[in-house]
Amino acid sequence: MALIPYEPFRVLENMRKDLDRFFETGLPSLRHFDNRFGMPSIDIHETDTEVIATCDIPGLEKKEDVHIEVDNNILTISGSVNRTTEIKNEQMHRQERFVGRFQRSVALPARVSEEGVKATYKNGVLEIRLPKTEPNTKKRIDVEFH
Repeated sequence: MALIPYEPFRVLENMRKDLDRFFETGLPSLRHFDNRFGMPSIDIHETDTEVIATCDIPGLEKKEDVHIEVDNNILTISGSVNRTTEIKNEQMHRQERFVGRFQRSVALPARVSEEGVKATYKNGVLEIRLPKTEPNTKKRIDVEFH
């Protein structure tokens, strides 16, 4: 019988291969939550008068499901999605439900006013328009010499 030399790192190499295989294929339930829920992606751009944030959040049913807050020039969007589809059919083969919470905070590119913010939700897209504050104008102070 031949002896095989002990290689302590062989076990670690096998574990690494197993982890690589897991992350390549993933679990179906984890792939569902990739960017759509948990941390929705936000597009932010600005015009001369406002900062506009656009966020894809499919499945919101009422305005109480989403909370928008601006504090110290940080925009926070949070809420919950409770999506159920009821099929009244004796031969139902599949019914899917989703319940989940999401939250995302981003720094805004310009100073904005917390008043006058407008938010609209249409076709799964949340758009938030934040008016910019007047820039602080520097005033030159002349010194009087006596």
